[in-house]
Amino acid sequence: MIASLKGTLIAKQPTSIIVDVQGVGYEVRIPVSTYYELGEVGSAVSLFVYTHVREDAIQLYGFRTQREKELFMQLIGVGGVGPKLAITILSGLSADDLIMAIRTNALAKISSIPGIGKKTAERLVVELRDKLAPLSSEEAEAAYVQASAAEEADEAVKRDVISALMNLGYARSVAERAVTSTMAAESDHSMEWILKQSLKRLFR
Repeated sequence: MIASLKGTLIAKQPTSIIVDVQGVGYEVRIPVSTYYELGEVGSAVSLFVYTHVREDAIQLYGFRTQREKELFMQLIGVGGVGPKLAITILSGLSADDLIMAIRTNALAKISSIPGIGKKTAERLVVELRDKLAPLSSEEAEAAYVQASAAEEADEAVKRDVISALMNLGYARSVAERAVTSTMAAESDHSMEWILKQSLKRLFR
């Protein structure tokens, strides 16, 4: 089994690359996160590799870190999740965000990944929540929970302010644009302040 590759990058796409190792070109499937960390064509590349053997083919999957490879192997151990879907999952969320989402039961975030429905998200949480503990840390989980709570609070404020603006007669699309722009520009995300600043934008 091929566990790692080190060679020259001779071609790359967001989902696959070709690595030349002493004159042999290996095609390797990769998540988008790995693609962004690669150098230009012609540069040296080193990958941790998972070899997937089927009756009709041998496919290589490559990762920049051992941690990402271990996460991939945990994903394909879940019923209904094959290598292709596992790569899609790792392309949809960073390793840190995915681990934290599974560990904290953030089903909405997991389900936001293309190709992942609610049932698959639930299965990932049930089967991997405890198994991913070694890849996580208490500090990282605490920070993620805090960030997720802040994100949920912002979404609640956004919904309430949009609703208030619609009650004042503004179209939803107009209200959404005003509130989105206001929240991006303001550090105070209390409902009263965002509503006030959104109205200012609409009055311009």
